[in-house]
Amino acid sequence: MLLIHPPVSKPSEPPAGIARLYGALNHHRINYSVLDANLEGLLYLLHSSPGSSDTWTSRALRHLSRHLDSLKSWEAYRDSGRYRRAVIDLNRLLKMTPSATGVRVGLANYEHDSLSPVRSADLIRVAENPWDNPFYPYFQKRLTDLLKVQQPSWIGFSLNYLSQALSTFAMIGFLRQDYPGVKIVLGGGLVTSWMKRPHWKNPFEGLVDHLVAGPGEEPLLSLMGVRPVRNSGEALNPPGIILKCAPPAGQWDIISNGVKGLNGCSERVLGNDPYAPNYESFPLNDYFAPGPILPYSASSGCYWNRCSFCPERAEGNPYVSVPMNKVTRDLRKFAERDKPVLIHLLDNAISPSLMKEMMEHPPGVPWYGFARITHHLNDPDFCLGLKQSGCVMLKLGVESGDQSILDHLHKGIDLEEASVTLRNLKKAGIATYVYLLFGTPSEGVEEARRTLEFVVKHHEYIDFLNLAIFNMPIYGPEAQPMKTEVFYEGDLSLYTGFDHPKGWSRPLVRQFLDKEFKRHPAIASILRRDPPVFTSNHAPFFVMNRSAR
Repeated sequence: MLLIHPPVSKPSEPPAGIARLYGALNHHRINYSVLDANLEGLLYLLHSSPGSSDTWTSRALRHLSRHLDSLKSWEAYRDSGRYRRAVIDLNRLLKMTPSATGVRVGLANYEHDSLSPVRSADLIRVAENPWDNPFYPYFQKRLTDLLKVQQPSWIGFSLNYLSQALSTFAMIGFLRQDYPGVKIVLGGGLVTSWMKRPHWKNPFEGLVDHLVAGPGEEPLLSLMGVRPVRNSGEALNPPGIILKCAPPAGQWDIISNGVKGLNGCSERVLGNDPYAPNYESFPLNDYFAPGPILPYSASSGCYWNRCSFCPERAEGNPYVSVPMNKVTRDLRKFAERDKPVLIHLLDNAISPSLMKEMMEHPPGVPWYGFARITHHLNDPDFCLGLKQSGCVMLKLGVESGDQSILDHLHKGIDLEEASVTLRNLKKAGIATYVYLLFGTPSEGVEEARRTLEFVVKHHEYIDFLNLAIFNMPIYGPEAQPMKTEVFYEGDLSLYTGFDHPKGWSRPLVRQFLDKEFKRHPAIASILRRDPPVFTSNHAPFFVMNRSAR
């Protein structure tokens, strides 16, 4: 079995999904290998940049080794100007790499002028002409060499982002043409979203042998002829705790392993020892970071699961939690064996119960991740305990500074609590990366200005900001009463345009953000701190550097 992480995504840490699959295969002693074609492919393109073109490109090429070395050490994170120059120059070299006409490659993006990742016909066309992909010289040789030595009968691709889709199908097309006997499996977050669409019909028959929706451990093991069972005979899919509904806000601190029927929710324990991710075969020291970042999912789905327009809810994804003692045991093992500089918790929201567990059993390594604003973070001692456990940054989905908007979105967030939380985290020494969402159906410009006022009022407690414009999920229940229009043309599109009830269209939202929101001095100073391209993936390093001074 060969597992492949295709280009392009941020090359700052190993792919979490493949690491979990790797752990499952390793547990059952199935022969496998992993290939981070994203990291290798980007490095290949960087070193393939033209020797001379213009002053900027020539200078960037002269400093290529220096830029790569600085991003892989603490050097660049001590000087934001140097960091920005390194990232911008590397993006420049990728942009100027000889490639097919109309292709734009960056450290975190891949775009084509005429081919779309949301049109299955375009993906099939890419598979029929893989040599048109700028990564073709890299993966043609790399895959040929690997298949000669290892001769895998199965090859799996983990497709999570639109920026990976065109290159994924180019690689699949090459394999189909040159190695027709190899079986191909395609899974990952983006594939899951495609397959959860109503009336889904597979357009890739004959090209892909198996499509996998959701966690891939059990389907992959089944293809390998393995079906793990507990003593009871119940299959693991995956092990952990499944909650069929969310308990009332503020109740999550009492959840413990194996508790059944909490607050009326149907909960099921599927196993006590989920497969731990395995990073041993990844080139941990080659990623664009000052040391290994280890991504870890303590849960899938969302424990809140009530927000309007939530893709997890629309797709019917249950909340599945790894037992907390297993999480802390895994993290301590990673800290001792792999010596990471940072742990990235990938949960949609880290539950307060897991936070408490990590306070009692710290991983011994700095960590960060997404958290909901709950009453726990209104307790200064709780925040201080998080800091002492190693938490360096929390990503918070505040979304809006207008309470009526939050209520319409069913976010379960109280702005007074949010205010206290931001102050408590700042006092505890935990950085905040605040996420805001503009242009939801219930928001107009006046409500957006209240968000501006909220951010200005709390600017000294906010370290980083992420500003997003709302996309309407094409098949969500909230889209049904709306007058919709084409947003992304394609049979695989996940979003639709809509007539905003208050007339606040996307162009007007952009105009507000560019001409009013971003220009406020207090907000502009926060936005200038945001690491370009890598954003929240690198933000903790700047925080850790400040703390070390």
